[in-house]
Amino acid sequence: MRYLPLTPDDRSAMLAAVGAASIDDLFVDVPAEARLDGPITGLPNHASELAVERHMAALARQNRAAGDGPFFLGAGAYRHHVPASVDHLIQRGEFLTAYTPYQPEIAQGTLQMLFEFQTQVARLFGTDVANASMYDGSTACWEAIVMARRITKRGKALLSTGLHPHYRSVARTMAKYTGDQLVDGDPTLEAGTDWAVLAAAVDTDTSCVVVQYPDILGRIDDMTSLAAACQAAGALLIAVVTEPVALGLIKSPGEMGADIVVGEGQAIGVGLQFGGPYVGLFACKTKYVRQMPGRLCGETVDANGKRGFVLTLSTREQHIRREKATSNICTNAGLCALAFSIHMTLLGEAGLRQLAGINHGRAKVAAAALAQVPGVSVINSGFFNEFTLRLPTDARATVHKLAEKGVLGGVSLGRLYPDNDALANGLVVAVTETATEEDIAAFAAALKEVLA
Repeated sequence: MRYLPLTPDDRSAMLAAVGAASIDDLFVDVPAEARLDGPITGLPNHASELAVERHMAALARQNRAAGDGPFFLGAGAYRHHVPASVDHLIQRGEFLTAYTPYQPEIAQGTLQMLFEFQTQVARLFGTDVANASMYDGSTACWEAIVMARRITKRGKALLSTGLHPHYRSVARTMAKYTGDQLVDGDPTLEAGTDWAVLAAAVDTDTSCVVVQYPDILGRIDDMTSLAAACQAAGALLIAVVTEPVALGLIKSPGEMGADIVVGEGQAIGVGLQFGGPYVGLFACKTKYVRQMPGRLCGETVDANGKRGFVLTLSTREQHIRREKATSNICTNAGLCALAFSIHMTLLGEAGLRQLAGINHGRAKVAAAALAQVPGVSVINSGFFNEFTLRLPTDARATVHKLAEKGVLGGVSLGRLYPDNDALANGLVVAVTETATEEDIAAFAAALKEVLA
């Protein structure tokens, strides 16, 4: 029996309150071609539980797991080894079932974990303070842009062409409703970034400049001069980090003057998981902390002088800020943040640097091997564990041919930029500690064969 809590009169009253004539009016922003005009075709009207389980299991068997063979996918989501202890600990009942602490001081274990997570993120990013996590890297990027608008009272954001196109897409979607002007474009298959161009373009209308580090093509640049240009014009520099393991080897954005640093924490402690759930990272300079979205946990002492933890800042719309809230982020990605923190704790500073060194070393070996394939070149002058190949043919077709040979050989730029033919031959390759010498050799051999 269906549970219908609202009467027709209730629905009519609610629609009238929001100014909609019908429920369909609430979906006008969904393109007509994406809306269903009837039942989903190809599915039975009903089936037994056993039949559904059997059918779903058969579909699942068609999937190829990341560990089933050579794997070189990246472009914002990375396969790293996650110790078994991470999964064991996050499944403890006191963590697995915990939600946002609405009576936070009771949940001291959760608050302590978040406090330590914030400390780890702030140190990793080279910033003064970090919050208790965001939904993912793309939404954290947008939150940074709108935070810059609140701080500078300006509405123009310059986005580097090296920013992940999915992050750029999220920003475009949200900017439609805030009126922010986004100045962006696609990258070119060249070794250098567009940061010098961005520095020259900063003016008194600019709220922020957004760069990715390393960028979507794996390129790494020094943002010190760009930070100085932003500061001189009264704009903020926002750095986006999609591969936090890289910061075990390269200088942190905060050290180079970034005002806000955001990113995706998936690479540490969180598996690929078909694209989510992931964990957004957000950090900034102390002077901007009251404009930071999300929640912030702090350390204090109780009535007996013992160490304790509290929610220090929580400028959420559900709390006293209401319509003046800095964000609509209602919670934090607590379980994924815990996984990140556990993995980071197990690694420690020395372990993170060692892991980063292994990644870079494997990537150098792979880049050298793949560059020996006739017609293939590496565009990067420097990289961490991800680089871009220029192929003699369309990379999308090449990726499919490689998959047929059992090699997941990277992400084609044609997939990320389907409307830009100039990028069609680009292939982004990620090489982590999970790629063996045999995997690299198999990739090089398969690439040579499919391009022959």
